[in-house]
Amino acid sequence: MTTDQQTELRVTRHFDAPRDDVFDAWINPEVLRRWWAADPSWDSPVAEVDAREGGRYRLSMRESADGATHTVVGEYTEIKRPERLAYTWEWEGGPEEMQGSEATQVVVEFREAGAGTEVVLTHSGFANDAIREEHRKGWNAVLANLERQVFSG
Repeated sequence: MTTDQQTELRVTRHFDAPRDDVFDAWINPEVLRRWWAADPSWDSPVAEVDAREGGRYRLSMRESADGATHTVVGEYTEIKRPERLAYTWEWEGGPEEMQGSEATQVVVEFREAGAGTEVVLTHSGFANDAIREEHRKGWNAVLANLERQVFSG
């Protein structure tokens, strides 16, 4: 396995919703505030989005138990509606456990899948396997929250 493969993660999830709607959930600040959290009990106090290539974003999730807030920032490097989003990813304040993985890259592909949409998320550039696995857990939880908060029933 090459270093690139070791420091990359890929997560796939199916949503029973049209591709345009799923794509829009990733760039609409009002919708992002409904789902951008790694736990169903957390909230999303900040969703700032300048959805254009070269535009910046800032997204926060806040833990319900102690109010700890986790914020990610970056720049959109590609927006091809409704097929693909690409952006840089950096934890604001650089949490110690994420040191060495500053400015990683996220690519989100939105693929038609019957009446629904398959999201294929690739996040690359991690400094090590432990950081990659923490992000895998986070992405799976965030995508589950997207389904629960936006696209269920």
